[in-house]
Amino acid sequence: MLSLITGRAHRGGDILDTGDTAWMLTSSALVLFMTPGLALFYGGMVRAKNALGMLLKNYIAMGVVTITWVVIGYTLAFGPDLGGGMLGGLDYLGLKGVSSFFAEGQTKGSIHGLPVSDTAVMVFQMMFAIITPALISGALAERMKFTTWVVFIALWSVVVYAPVAHWVWAADGFIFRDVKAVDFAGGTVVHISAGAAALAVIFVLGPRLGFRREVIRPHNLPLTLLGAGMLWFGWFGFNAGSALGANGLAVNAFVTTQIGAAVAGTVWALMEQVQHGKPTTLGFASGAVAGLVAITPGAGFVSPMGAIAIGAAAGVVCYLALQIKFKFNFDDALDVVAVHLVGGVLGSLLVGVFALNEINAATENGLLYGGGMTQLIRQASAVIVVFVYSFGVSWVLARVLHAIMGLRVSEVDERRGIDLSLHEEQSYVLAE
Repeated sequence: MLSLITGRAHRGGDILDTGDTAWMLTSSALVLFMTPGLALFYGGMVRAKNALGMLLKNYIAMGVVTITWVVIGYTLAFGPDLGGGMLGGLDYLGLKGVSSFFAEGQTKGSIHGLPVSDTAVMVFQMMFAIITPALISGALAERMKFTTWVVFIALWSVVVYAPVAHWVWAADGFIFRDVKAVDFAGGTVVHISAGAAALAVIFVLGPRLGFRREVIRPHNLPLTLLGAGMLWFGWFGFNAGSALGANGLAVNAFVTTQIGAAVAGTVWALMEQVQHGKPTTLGFASGAVAGLVAITPGAGFVSPMGAIAIGAAAGVVCYLALQIKFKFNFDDALDVVAVHLVGGVLGSLLVGVFALNEINAATENGLLYGGGMTQLIRQASAVIVVFVYSFGVSWVLARVLHAIMGLRVSEVDERRGIDLSLHEEQSYVLAE
């Protein structure tokens, strides 16, 4: 038949799998949709004078990281290993040799070995690279310079995200190949790396004016709830799309994702009811996101009952982790550490407890299913390596940028608000 893709005649087996391709492109769009969702989720939690600044810190990642990923990030993450499983080479610099088409007789992409084009995988991975540094912004809310933020995420996406993605997701990455830890959709690559970076930059940046002395309330919780809904919706592409095809593994990941979020949101609300007598909308939204984070590394490895256990654990542990910033007196403005770092660590470790080899042969059975401590130790090793690397490099990067550009706005600008001070805009103009 005449292929509409290449304009050349092909036998049926010579063209890419259109069903898998459609799912991969749909999942890519869903994951990109999560970044505006994250912007609204964070934007509603800051004060009105800083709402647009928070939105822009998320949206700019869609611009900046697209560029870094196309130019150099993808090849560092998925290029042929330079040796030792540490970093990909420059073979695909500027996407050289990354094709959207199949040649005559070709049935799999030459880079990823899938029945979809390598470009489809590249763009799916791009959306993960975009949202990961955007997650960091919530911890730094209301006080970081926009120009410094842009430089930070551009550099961070190259020197932290791309190497970690190579370690965990590339076939020759050392965590995947040697440690044999698994991460279905980003517990280590996305959430631990972002959470560790957030913690590191917080220490350099310092707290907001009035932290622990003034009551700082979210200005628009309906906006936050809308953002949480968008995140939940997009997360189906994030997790189920990581099956890299329209298949049974994608179905399993879709189901466990829904369960993890639903259980964690419910448990978080119950925790609030027990402790304070009043469940909150922000609590349910935060719990649902924590559940989404925790189920992410295991979505394609655990059963629905495993997802219930992981969601319940996230609802309890991440809720209790909110106290970390008060105990250690650091200003994680929007609880990135409690939700993403703690949730990512929890979910990554619980893969070693609840994983089932019959669901996905890429992992050993977890502790609960007779696999012993083997997979749990592997998971813990990956957690430690990614945390230490991301925290250390992010701290150095923040210190260097602080010395060169300055990391935070002036006291006058902070009191006036980021929106007017840095962007000459206002979220709400109620009267002329």
